[in-house]
Amino acid sequence: MSVELPLVIVNPTSAAGTTRRRWPQLASELRAHFGPFACVFTQHPGDAARIAEAEARSGRRLIIACGGDGTISEVANGLLRSGRDAELGVLPSGTGGDLRRALRIPKRAADAARALRTGRTRVIDVGRAIYITSSGEEQERVFINVASFGIGGEVVARLKRTTTLTGQVTKLFGGKAAFAYSMLRTVLSAARPRVAVALDGGPEVSLEVLNFCIANARYFGGGMKIAPRASMVDGAFDVVVIGDMPSAEVILKAYSIYLGTHLGIEEVRAARARRCVARPVVQEARIDLEIDGETVGYLPATFEIVPQALRLRCPDCRD
Repeated sequence: MSVELPLVIVNPTSAAGTTRRRWPQLASELRAHFGPFACVFTQHPGDAARIAEAEARSGRRLIIACGGDGTISEVANGLLRSGRDAELGVLPSGTGGDLRRALRIPKRAADAARALRTGRTRVIDVGRAIYITSSGEEQERVFINVASFGIGGEVVARLKRTTTLTGQVTKLFGGKAAFAYSMLRTVLSAARPRVAVALDGGPEVSLEVLNFCIANARYFGGGMKIAPRASMVDGAFDVVVIGDMPSAEVILKAYSIYLGTHLGIEEVRAARARRCVARPVVQEARIDLEIDGETVGYLPATFEIVPQALRLRCPDCRD
């Protein structure tokens, strides 16, 4: 496999398995509108990161992630671990599509392929998170989009667990509907954990939260514009906190989060920070943490911005 060709890393299980069925069409569009490429399919979680790291170390210059936000995030982690200056490309085929929205990558395969061919290189910030895994070990990874805990972590965990029904919703109505369905079910039963948070080395503040987002980009949860002011090139996170709200009020005001007009709601707070440290107030509490659309572990966690860390093929270099 020549390292001169761009490599496409395909996650066939993304979008509830529809990527596997769509791959022949996706590959045809990519060849027609982008050009020749090499291809490898992932088989297990973590494969995309391992493959991307090895290929970047071997001299591969452009590595394209075909899948959802989790696949893109894995490939980015592999590229950054390699220590090389390989470039990340995106051929979207996932459930949420939040990073695609933030980068203005077209949804249609033909348009996305053209954007890969004609796009320019953008160097973006990433977040670095250190957290506790389900086995109780400390782990580090980077994220491109959003890390969140509270309802965000629970929504993603539910989305992964309810594979049959959620998969049917995804196939019939798309990824945004699957996230909305999962969020609705979660909101009705979700606890409001109390967390202690410190920004940029300041004093700890105790908060009761429905959701707490550390955002490098603007969207999460299948199209919610959670951080409408966020920029991937400004060297800081946008921290958005949705405080304790009754379930009925959350449902009624959910539209404002999709529109990005929720920052004016009384229970919503926003701040900018380069570093965020969060822990449960109750030490034994297990508060789910999701990163780039994947449940990865629990609090306590530390989040730090890493400015200008990742080279990305982008169709529109305006922020």
